[in-house]
Amino acid sequence: MSFPYRIPAVALAVSAAVGFGAYVGYEGYSDTAKPPIAGDVPTYGFGTTRDAAGNLLKGGEKIAPPQAVKLALRDVAVHEERLKKCLIGIDLAQNEFDAYVSLELNTGAVCASSIPGKLRAGDYAAACKTILDFDGYCTKPKIRNAAGKAVCPPGAMKKLPGLTKRRQAEYRMCLGEL
Repeated sequence: MSFPYRIPAVALAVSAAVGFGAYVGYEGYSDTAKPPIAGDVPTYGFGTTRDAAGNLLKGGEKIAPPQAVKLALRDVAVHEERLKKCLIGIDLAQNEFDAYVSLELNTGAVCASSIPGKLRAGDYAAACKTILDFDGYCTKPKIRNAAGKAVCPPGAMKKLPGLTKRRQAEYRMCLGEL
């Protein structure tokens, strides 16, 4: 799909309605810190893993909705800036940026993935499709492959219906279909 309105990624911010709204919708709200899946770190609010002081959460900590929104906005800003650093020199449409920020918020792995390279090569469709590669979570500690990259051991990747739905939505968002 062709996007005539691509601008430098460093000039973009997550859109309120689509980007931020989708993010909090994907994460859902919890007033108590707990791991969203077995073996994961505790989260509360809208998927926040750190309190207002920046400390990792401990299970059972509580948060009210207004503070949860503030922390979600903080988390979005942190991940936006991280993403912008690895996308210098790349032009994106708003919907593409929103999709990559959502993926970055959930995985923290966009910059280490093949997405920036595909975008630099001008293969926007392939970069969007790469979002679907993040459909699952590793049930065992990651190992290093021959290239030194941390990867999930064979057979340790598990899919979750909610995560699959999120990745499909991020992919469609990236393509401009939402």
